[in-house]
Amino acid sequence: MSKKLTSAALPSSFEEAMAELDQLVARMEAGELPLEASVAAYKRGSELVKYCAAQLEKVDSQVKVLEGDMLKPFNAERIEADE
Repeated sequence: MSKKLTSAALPSSFEEAMAELDQLVARMEAGELPLEASVAAYKRGSELVKYCAAQLEKVDSQVKVLEGDMLKPFNAERIEADE
């Protein structure tokens, strides 16, 4: 059994995945789901979290490429001094 999402189950965007995840969490927290449905929701939520993490990793890599060596640690004191 593959642990990857099938292409039919993939959300079309990061935002869609986050919205579905938010709905799952709300239903689970409200106690609306019977045990089997809770387990299925937890599994789906885990898949969505992995999808979102992968999407964020891609974006992080793209930003690093775009910024190159310009990425530096955040320094609030330097920003305040510039103002």
